[in-house]
Amino acid sequence: MKRLAMFVAVGLLALSALASAQTLVYGESGLPVTLDLPQDGNSLTVLYQVAQPLVGFKPGSSELMPLLATSWEANADATQWTFHLREGVSFTDGTPFNAEAVKFNFDRWNNRDNPYAFASQKDMAAWTYIFGAFHGEDGYLLEKVDVLDANTVRFDLTSPVGFFPALVASSYFGIHSPTAIKAAGVDYGTPGVGAVGTGPFKFQEWVEGDHVTLVRNDNYWGDKAKVERIVFRGIESPATRLAELEAGTLDIAVNLSPDDLKAVEGNADLKRATASANLSIGYVGFHQANKPFDDVRVRQAVALAIDQKTIVDSFWSGLGQPAAEFIPPGLIGRAGYEPYAYDPAKAKELLKEAGYPNGFKTEFWYMPVSRPYFPSPKDIAEAVTGYLAQVGIQAELRTEDWGIYLKDYDEGKFPMYMLGWSADYADPNNFIFTFFSPTEIKNGFGWTGSNADEVVKLLGDARQASSETERVTYYHQADKLIYDNVPAMPMVYPTTLNATRANIDGFLPNPLGTTSVQLNEVTKN
Repeated sequence: MKRLAMFVAVGLLALSALASAQTLVYGESGLPVTLDLPQDGNSLTVLYQVAQPLVGFKPGSSELMPLLATSWEANADATQWTFHLREGVSFTDGTPFNAEAVKFNFDRWNNRDNPYAFASQKDMAAWTYIFGAFHGEDGYLLEKVDVLDANTVRFDLTSPVGFFPALVASSYFGIHSPTAIKAAGVDYGTPGVGAVGTGPFKFQEWVEGDHVTLVRNDNYWGDKAKVERIVFRGIESPATRLAELEAGTLDIAVNLSPDDLKAVEGNADLKRATASANLSIGYVGFHQANKPFDDVRVRQAVALAIDQKTIVDSFWSGLGQPAAEFIPPGLIGRAGYEPYAYDPAKAKELLKEAGYPNGFKTEFWYMPVSRPYFPSPKDIAEAVTGYLAQVGIQAELRTEDWGIYLKDYDEGKFPMYMLGWSADYADPNNFIFTFFSPTEIKNGFGWTGSNADEVVKLLGDARQASSETERVTYYHQADKLIYDNVPAMPMVYPTTLNATRANIDGFLPNPLGTTSVQLNEVTKN
């Protein structure tokens, strides 16, 4: 009996090991907020496996490649773009993927009066990050989408954009099943419903506060996934993510603390997984509707009061460099500014000139989740407030749930806050225009007046410029206004530390981060 029991136990262990080998466990800093046009990286990484954009990125690269569209071309002035769609593809609910489905998705994102935008109940601010504004609003880009035939769709723009395919490659714009959206209504993208796309995986379950499970789409049009399922776990602490990776309860852990580099490289059971370059930035922002941040002298004083280099050296451990501009290294358009020099005496002088000789009290909101640009948000926020206190600025630290944090940021509720950005595509427009589009300059920064209006105009001109030289000229002019007016203080250009177990292959972060990495190529040996 004992011998039989032993054999049964061994058999069960073998079956358990086999099952484990088919499941990839992926640890990130939080679970999704929504799977319906999300704003945050945790949501986008999950969604990208399920709902694919028209255009993709080559593995480990920011170079564009066909995905749901096989080719595309523009008219002479790049105001019309025609996309030819992949044929014979279906959503995982059986709905055909075609030009009507593409038009349905872009219409609901672009038009707030579309019945499937659910405008009064859903936050689709991510649309404005790339396209500037919703249809009819100041600075909107997409005029209309026309179906030319079942497999051909045309985008009409309000102004020329020579890099339009890069815009639709953004991981926000995975194409969803119109049938599923119509059936679920406003609940589409929530834990009880999930999302339906054409990708290599399909949604299975979302247990709030615990995990999201995707299973392989065996009818996928491309290369089938190498694992049967992916379990995404939200683990807020980078230290805990690393500990679970070391213990083998995670296969992949992303956005680890830079302090963990030595531990990863010194462990034979782990492999470092970093991109060849990183397009990312972290910043401290000000919303100017909250006094006294309407005074440029106060914003400049904050920048001068913070020892930026010491903070970057302390918290990024060599995997970051101090930032001065909103365009990261490696992209055109950088003006070459240096960060504001640490000068608390000058900061006090500016505060006195602004009418605050003894400083003032305010709130500083820090992110509740770690990101490459802020790997230890609370600790970094505490360091910032320590420097501010030395010039008389008493900043109360506050935070809240990530989804609410993003909503409150959009509504301008934070006097001071920390946020950041990882690229959606490799172009300066995705940084400087994303931050200073008409919508964001009003909502995120509360910046009004002639300087703000001029920045909006310059960035609009850069977007439709006919040559790179002309674009760079516009970016330099906008950069000068942003640098002088300090609507936000760029803090760091980070290098993201990710790691896998040694038996994991095919995980290739690209310069855009992990939100646009398709995990169907990952193997678990």
